[in-house]
Amino acid sequence: MSSLLIRNGSVLHVEEREMRREDLLLRDGKIASISPAPSHLSGDEVIEAEGLLVSPGFIDLHVHLREPGFEQKEEIATGTLAAARGGFTTVAAMPNTRPILDSVEELEWLQKKIAREGVVRVLPIAAITKGELGRELTEMERLKEAGAFAFSDDGVGVQDARLMREAFLRAASLRMPILAHCEENALAKGGVVHEGEVSRRLGLPGIPGEAEAVQVARDLVLAEATGVHYHVCHVSSRYSVLQIRAAKERGVSVTAEVTPHHLLLDETSISDADARFKMNPPLRSVEDRRALIEALRDGTIDFIATDHAPHTEEEKGRGMILSPFGIVGLETAFPLLYTHLVEKGIFTLYELVERMTLKPARFFHLPYGEIREGATADLTLIDLAKEREIDPKRFASKGKNTPFAGWRVKGWPVITLVEGRIVWKETESER
Repeated sequence: MSSLLIRNGSVLHVEEREMRREDLLLRDGKIASISPAPSHLSGDEVIEAEGLLVSPGFIDLHVHLREPGFEQKEEIATGTLAAARGGFTTVAAMPNTRPILDSVEELEWLQKKIAREGVVRVLPIAAITKGELGRELTEMERLKEAGAFAFSDDGVGVQDARLMREAFLRAASLRMPILAHCEENALAKGGVVHEGEVSRRLGLPGIPGEAEAVQVARDLVLAEATGVHYHVCHVSSRYSVLQIRAAKERGVSVTAEVTPHHLLLDETSISDADARFKMNPPLRSVEDRRALIEALRDGTIDFIATDHAPHTEEEKGRGMILSPFGIVGLETAFPLLYTHLVEKGIFTLYELVERMTLKPARFFHLPYGEIREGATADLTLIDLAKEREIDPKRFASKGKNTPFAGWRVKGWPVITLVEGRIVWKETESER
């Protein structure tokens, strides 16, 4: 069996909060040996990693790969290549495709497509309710047996509390997590941005932070009663943070994620009715953004997910009212966060990488996210000194919809490996 040696890299051991110059020998998809550099290790193939950070591969448990049904927005091949270019080695795909991923037949079709065309590891998430209509639960037992990673109706909140309770009970009996998009339709209906300063200035219908927090509060009560692993997707409101923090103190089995755009932007970032700033949940107030950063720091929010949501340029060109919600994020997440959180001293490099690797792995019982002998060789090599402007035309994703276009950021991934195999390496034309 062939082997690969990564030589002279600055290897980030997240759990130990140490960075050491080491050589890594990869064989059979695992990290076979780690030695201080220079070592006597040798491999059939060698990557010279002098000057590069060697990180565990990033894990994103919230992406939209759009296939089947929306291939004009994204495909398995393009979405997973975008993930690799962003340094992600594992992603979890939401089920709001067409058809919705709510049956074993659809799940099996998707798994075959992923096996043929996926560049990185993809964990398929099945719907909670049939058609994501919030009326009837899917066949959760069969979907688990067929390989579903979790359940979610992402894109819509389950409005019926009785049905959500039944979903929690079934998922708990199966020891499966529920990932919830939390949105009370009666409060959010018709809104396109956060209800606040910007919605008033631009005359746009708003979505109050309570629309999210009300459903978070309901679900936390149900999670406590049923014992399910309840995960709150893309937390945006300080009211939600307060609910999650109190629930964790009571011992509720709850985890939560936050996106890079909710950490780095707020409603004041929106200068006009530019649909590149339209996402759901919306960019909220300055106070909300500060609460999210503090919650990620103190562990109330556990890790970072991109909510990568590609759309066509034509769709996003329809204006703030008519365009769909969502922005892309896989290819820019790490450079943005490194530049604006680590370089500005808000988080350490260890803290940031931990929230993109070890924490999502640990909370969802995934055997990835760390560098040690015997571990799966999912690795990302990063040039922390590399600085360049974010140019959507360079994206591998079909989606070019980002509010960060033109931002100059540092810390770009240059090589991504999954199970010891190079799945993407920056080329001359990409530099």
